[in-house]
This record gives sequence, structure tokens and C-alpha cells, in this order.
Amino acid sequence: MNIFKYFVLIIVLLLFCLSPKISFSQTANTTHQIIDPDSQMELLFDGGFFTEGPAMGPDGNVYFSDITFTESSGMQAGHLWKYDPKSNETSLFRSPSGMSNGIIFDHKGNMIVALMADFGGRCIIRTNMSTGKSEIIAGTYEGKSFNAPNDLVIDEKGRIYFTDPRYVGHEPMEQPVMGVYKINLDGSVERIIDNAGTPNGILVSPDQKILYVASLSGSSLLTGLNALMKYKLDDAGNVSNEKIFIDFNGERGPDGMAIDTNGNLYLARKGTIPGIYIYSPEGKQLGVIPTPEGPTNVTFGHGAAKNILFITAGVSLYKIKVKAEGYSTVN
Repeated sequence: MNIFKYFVLIIVLLLFCLSPKISFSQTANTTHQIIDPDSQMELLFDGGFFTEGPAMGPDGNVYFSDITFTESSGMQAGHLWKYDPKSNETSLFRSPSGMSNGIIFDHKGNMIVALMADFGGRCIIRTNMSTGKSEIIAGTYEGKSFNAPNDLVIDEKGRIYFTDPRYVGHEPMEQPVMGVYKINLDGSVERIIDNAGTPNGILVSPDQKILYVASLSGSSLLTGLNALMKYKLDDAGNVSNEKIFIDFNGERGPDGMAIDTNGNLYLARKGTIPGIYIYSPEGKQLGVIPTPEGPTNVTFGHGAAKNILFITAGVSLYKIKVKAEGYSTVN
């Protein structure tokens, strides 16, 4: 093969991997068990500033945050959007949002939201979706404000786990570490992890025995921990046996995450190819779903949308169909 033909082949392969019309790439031995080769990435919304934290509510709507970093957005105060799959329209659900980031729904259908710093609430709130009223369920720890609650997950018993890093914000950091916390059923709050670097996304495995924590360094030089951490989770919600499950070796670590019923992990990563990186429960990479913009978070729908991934990336919200079904503790 002459050098010109070799060059052309390389260009074609790159276009295959990166073109938005090509919605996936994967290792050969997965045999299309997860990624549907006929699926196309669909743009649902592109009017945000920095989208994050998608979650499907009991009403079938997809709620997601719009983080408006104040220094670069003209002091916007954060927004929370609602996408209606039936009408294919997105409307403003709440603004100001308290600088909302991660969103989940509990067993009663309440919306649980992590509010960040940068003029945000720096707490965890619960919103009754029928009345619209909200209450603070974790406001301080040991009398001091949180750094900037980022993402959260709920286990089958109803305990909530959330990460508390700090990426932006003028507020002083009062906590001694960037930790992971648990809200117990009695409302008490515990710091259960203090060694996960800069913790970000968080998941509980379908068997309730593993807590995954994404560590995403806030340094532009990629110093610090960029990895997926794995902890043994017991029946009381305590963690042990901390280990680096996947080390990204100087590349950006994962942001938000989702998990399917087989325990496969879907990591939003702004890697060499920005996309959703899929890993088996053993840590083997199964495939990558490239995204047109750098992804921040990913979630499965439920019900008729249980095999739909909703992805926040850049200023946008996307969806794509996969063959796997999402795991959720509440639906």
C-alpha cells in the first residue's frame, strides 16, 4: 500500500469513529449485545449553557440541570429544564435553580437535587412534585457548609449517597476534604469516603453490594486522581475495601454515570473520543458511544424508555437507543 492510500484509509477510519452519523464504536467480541448498530444519536435540546444531571421523573419527563457558571454566563443564576418526550419540547422547570447539578427521584416520586456553589445552595434538597414545595435534607455537616454537592444516587432502602467536590465558586471551602456522604433513613448525614480524590458521579450496583465513585480531577493539567473507584457496600450502607477499579492514566476521568440491569457501567467521558464509555462489571471496556459534544452525564429512562440513554453534553440533551435495559432502584 503506497503512502497516499494509507493516508486516505486513516482519514476514513477517523471519520467513521467521529462522525455524528456514526453513533457507536465497540470491541469486536461484544457482538452488538449492548449497542444497537442501527441507532442514531438524536438531539433533543441545544439551548443550554452547560447541561448536566439528567433524570427521568415518574411523569415520564426528563429533567436536567443547566449550570450557568456566573463568571462566563453574565451572572445567570442556573436553570433546571424539563423535556417532554410526548411533545418533543423542552421548557423551563425552575430558575433560579440554586445551581442544581445531579438529579434523582426517590421511591415516593420526589425530586432530589444536588445544589452546587458559585452562588448556589450548597445542599441537597427534596421537591414534592405534586405541590412544588422543596425542603433541605442535607444542609451542613458537623456545622459546616458542604463544598459543592455534585451528584447523587439512592439505594433500594432509600438511603441517598452524594459527592461533594469543588470545581468552581467564590465561597470558602469549610469541609476538610472533598468527600462522599450518606443521608440515612432517619435524616442523619455521614461522611463515608474521604479518599476518592475529587468525587463526581456515583452509582450503586444492582445487587446493592458495590458503590462506584467517579474521580474527576479539577486540574486542567490532569494532575490528581482520574479514575473509577469501587467500594464494597454492606447492608447498613457502610463502605470498605476501597480500590481503583479503572485508572485512566493521565486522561480525564469519568463524570456522570449510569448502570444497566447486568451491572455494565456507562461513563460520560471527555476522552480522546468524547462519549459514553461502556465497561463490564469486571472492568473490561465493551464499547464507546461517541457524542457530538463533550458529555457530562448519562441516565436511562424507564418504562417504555428503559433502553434509552439520555445524555447531557455541552449545551445540549441527546438520546440514543441501546439494547440493554437501565437499572433503577425506584422504578
